[in-house]
Amino acid sequence: MLRNVATVIWDGVAPFEFGVVCEAFGLDRSDDGVPLLEFGICAPQPGLVRTSLGFGIEVVDGLGRLEEADLVCVPAMRRGDPLPDGVTEALWRAHDRGARLLTVCSGAFALGEAGLLDGRECTTHWKYTDQLSARFPEAKVVPEVLYVDSGQIITSAGTAAGLDACLHIWRQEYGAAVASAVARRMVVPPQRDGGQAQFISRPVPEIDAETLGPLLAWISAHLHEELDVDSLARQVLMSPRTFARRFRAETGATPYAWITAQRVRRAEEMLERTERPVEWIAGEVGFGNAAALRHHFTRVRGLSPQAYRRRFACGESAESA
Repeated sequence: MLRNVATVIWDGVAPFEFGVVCEAFGLDRSDDGVPLLEFGICAPQPGLVRTSLGFGIEVVDGLGRLEEADLVCVPAMRRGDPLPDGVTEALWRAHDRGARLLTVCSGAFALGEAGLLDGRECTTHWKYTDQLSARFPEAKVVPEVLYVDSGQIITSAGTAAGLDACLHIWRQEYGAAVASAVARRMVVPPQRDGGQAQFISRPVPEIDAETLGPLLAWISAHLHEELDVDSLARQVLMSPRTFARRFRAETGATPYAWITAQRVRRAEEMLERTERPVEWIAGEVGFGNAAALRHHFTRVRGLSPQAYRRRFACGESAESA
């Protein structure tokens, strides 16, 4: 269970990406039912750490702080700089004792320099994925996705994608309700899947084109119904091909992937907050039967619905059905 988080920084740290992990894990949100984590910041040499914008951050703890952490965060750093003395060894010690490691944006280059990305799927900001792949050929770089969870190591793209990865960790550790509470306080969407595209081809619709926002809201309210590209395209008076292209342009995902993610998310909420049988939940979220729900849920979450309920159910007597 995640209880202790440490963020390691050194000269050249990007302040926004540093702020992402502080915002996600360092604030007290216990009044919203969010567990309070022990959060620390450390540096190879305690003292004043210069950011990429020139201002400094006063850091009290040295690398020994990583020894206590369940999660070690590495925000964006200058990509060409060698790792400061002691960082490689400290990261490996954390890894070898089972701590998870999270990078935001170019923080992935630090793990690459340490040799921790060899043989692993990983990502970074889309501008740097080719560079990451060329510099660390043993790493399995996945371009243009929001984040990659390879088990013990989670790598994310820039800025907002770092928040997505942090919420993903909250969801894994404490369930959908807690992750949603954190997202509400940060005023960000509660869930964007890691495989979603980092950017969309036309983020702002042209004046003569209507956004699919109303349709997305309608889909979310009708997940229990049969939803296919042809019927959805008819609702917005488009051909299926045009609709599929527009949908991906606006959401960064295919209609099937987006709807499946929404159904899994709704199933999470029901598993946590109700005692309804899995078969009933499967029908309510549009998977049709328990076998289909188990297949999609386990593929996305890495847990069966029953195991998820046992771990995250809000009540003491939730039915595992």
